[in-house]
Amino acid sequence: MNPLAQQLNETIARDNPHAAEMLSSLGKAMYLPKLGILSQSAEAKQKAGSYNATIGIATENGKPMHLEVIQETLSAYDPKDLYEYAPPGGKPELRAIWREKMIAENPSVAGKQISQPVVTNALTHGLSIVGDLFVDAGDAVIVPDKNWENYELTFNVRRGGEMVYYPLYDADNRFNAAGLRDALLSRKDKGKAIVLLNFPINPTGYTPGVEEGRAIVAAVRDAAEAGINVVAVTDDAYFGLFFEDSLQESLFGQLSGLHERVLAIKVDGATKEEYVWGFRVGFITYGGLSDASLSALEQKTIGNIRSTISSGPHPSQTFILRALKSDRFQAQKEEKFRIMKGRANKVKNLLDSGKYGDVWTYYPFNSGYFMCLNLTVDAEAVRQRLLNAYGVGTIALGETDLRVAFSCIEEGNLEDLFDRIYQAVLDVKAGNA
Repeated sequence: MNPLAQQLNETIARDNPHAAEMLSSLGKAMYLPKLGILSQSAEAKQKAGSYNATIGIATENGKPMHLEVIQETLSAYDPKDLYEYAPPGGKPELRAIWREKMIAENPSVAGKQISQPVVTNALTHGLSIVGDLFVDAGDAVIVPDKNWENYELTFNVRRGGEMVYYPLYDADNRFNAAGLRDALLSRKDKGKAIVLLNFPINPTGYTPGVEEGRAIVAAVRDAAEAGINVVAVTDDAYFGLFFEDSLQESLFGQLSGLHERVLAIKVDGATKEEYVWGFRVGFITYGGLSDASLSALEQKTIGNIRSTISSGPHPSQTFILRALKSDRFQAQKEEKFRIMKGRANKVKNLLDSGKYGDVWTYYPFNSGYFMCLNLTVDAEAVRQRLLNAYGVGTIALGETDLRVAFSCIEEGNLEDLFDRIYQAVLDVKAGNA
C-alpha cells in the first residue's frame, strides 16, 4: 500500500477506528499524490514567474488558448474560468459557497464538524465515489423497495454490494422506519451496512415528516449501538422541493456526530436544486469526524476523482458559482419552486377529486419531481398503451406501479395527462391494449 494511503488510514483510525473499518479495500488504498503532476504544477503556479511549463494546456497571449467561435458565445466569462482544468476537488470558491449554502439551508448542520464539499460530476458520480470508498463485495446496501434503479448498477453491479430491501411505507402510509431498523439489525453478524436515504424519494416523491425523521435517525443509532458500522448516505438530489408539512432539511445534520459507529455522507448538487441538469455539478460532504479525519476522507475522495475523471467540467462550475453569488438567485429560484409546487398540488387535487374512480390508488407524495400510481392492472401494459394510443410516456415499475413526472408537465396540461392515463387503464382492463 502506498505510504500516503497508509498515512490517511492511520489518521482516520486514530480518530475513529470504526470509521476506518468502514472503508472498502479500494477506499483504504486510495490517496491523492503529493509529489505528482498536480502538486508540482500547483507549486509552479505560485513560483514560476518566468515560464510555467508544467500543466498540459496550451496558452496564447497569457490566457488559455481557445477558439473564438466558442468564446463568442461565452463572452461574459474570462477564458481562465472556462478552459483551464478545474482542480480535481473543484473550484475552491464554489466549494466554500456551497458549504455556506448547505449550513444556511440545514440549521441542524450548524456547529457540526463537516468537511469542505468536494465537487463531483453530479449526483451519480458522488454515489459512485461512495461505492468505491466504502463498499466491498458482500457489504449490505440498504434501500427501500421503491428506489432509483441506478443504485443497483452503482453499488451491486460495480462494487458487488448486496442490496437489502425493506418496504418503503408502513401500514399507515408513513415512512417505514421500523422496516429500516430491522434491515439494519439483520446485518449485525456482518458488522457493517451502507444506508441510502433519498428524500424526496425517487420514484414516489415522498419526504418523511419531522417525527418520521427522528425515527429514521433512531433506527440508525440503534444499529450503531448494536455494534454495526453504518455508512449513512443522504442522497439529496431533489433537496429543497418540499411542498407540504415534511422535513425541510436533510437528515445529514442529525446523522453527523450521531454515534462513533455512524459516518454521515451528504451527496447533493446543483443538478436539480438549481435546474441545471446538463451542467453535471454535484458535491460530496462528510460529517461527524475530527477535522483531520474529514480532511483525510477529502483526500481519498479527490484521489478517486483524479483516478477516474481527473476533474469535473470547469465551465459549469463557473456558471454555478456566478449564479450563487448573484443577488437575483434566490428570487428566481423561488419563482421556479412556486411553479413546481403548483404542479404537485394540481396532481393531488385531481387524484383526490374522485374523477378517476377506483382504477388506482397513489402512494403518498409531498415533494420532488414525481408521484407513483398503484394500478389495478399491469403497469407495463398501461405504459405501452399510453405510448401507442395516447402519445404519453410514463415509467412502469414492477407489476403495478406507474411513475409520473409532473415536473415536466405544464400545470394546465396535467388534467389531460391523467385523463389519458385513466383511459389507458380502462383499455387494459377491458382487454383492448
